[in-house]
Amino acid sequence: MSLPKAELHLHIEGTLEPELAFELAARNGVELPYADTDALRKAYRFEDLQSFLNLYYELMAVLRTERDFEDLANAYLARAAAQGVRHAEIFFDPQAHIARGVEMGTVVEGLWRALARSEDVHGVSTQLIMCFLRDESAQSALETLEAAKPYLDRIVGVGLDSAEVGHPPVKFREVYEAAAALGLRRVAHAGEEGPPEYIVEALDVLGVERIDHGLRCMESPELVARLVRDRVPLTLCPLSNVRLRTVDVLADHPLPAMLDAGLLCTVNSDDPAYFGGYAGDNFDAVRSALGLGEERLRELARNSFLASFLEHDEELRARYLAEVDAYEFSPRP
Repeated sequence: MSLPKAELHLHIEGTLEPELAFELAARNGVELPYADTDALRKAYRFEDLQSFLNLYYELMAVLRTERDFEDLANAYLARAAAQGVRHAEIFFDPQAHIARGVEMGTVVEGLWRALARSEDVHGVSTQLIMCFLRDESAQSALETLEAAKPYLDRIVGVGLDSAEVGHPPVKFREVYEAAAALGLRRVAHAGEEGPPEYIVEALDVLGVERIDHGLRCMESPELVARLVRDRVPLTLCPLSNVRLRTVDVLADHPLPAMLDAGLLCTVNSDDPAYFGGYAGDNFDAVRSALGLGEERLRELARNSFLASFLEHDEELRARYLAEVDAYEFSPRP
């Protein structure tokens, strides 16, 4: 679906398609434990979040140079633009690369080679959000923030991702306070596999402005009321939820109920190479499985721009919103 939209929950490492993985492996002399792209694609079948993360980190081995990160970002931006993405706020995981001996500068400079030209080449404005791995130590997060300081002119905010259960937001209080002092925007994954209390902690302890996922807020009417009152955006990822078994089938997804409750929901792709769809594919899927009408879809697209960190350019935000309002839907297939 080419409805204009912003993508606010996208891990750039999760856009590594099998074809590019093999291309980069050959370039860098990395041997993958898969016979070919078909065998690798068959491996993209997960039992839960942890089994996905194991493969996700294994395949990062092919990302070594600035050129690799540039090629990765360009491939995502081309696919996203073809599916109507007009603005993308892109997550990256520096700790996973630094642990492999790839320096922060290699990652940021490589991604920035693509992002700096994205509006001209792809028609997509971009921002970069650095995520901390919550299953690593709080000290590691602080060291990562320190390593990022030379590149903060290219990083708009910080996030928190990876295995959620057993790693509550409060663990990262200090690094989020430091990020806030540096003027960085703050988001965090919460309420995907973790309980509603993690969402509350992310808001109260980390001071986040958006909740990534947030599905389990629906277990707490008080929390839902707070999120509605404060207009806290939720960056939902429907196809991801199904592949990682947080929702059994897409027809059971709580998105319609969340919208009916007045929550500021957005639809995003998370790790699209692994979860079977980019942003437009997710919109197509919820339209079909959940019976969302054109105005609900338009609401989701508007929400994505309203939730974007575009305060520095309200004229651009207004232009994107006007594109959403002017969009003409094609008939259902």
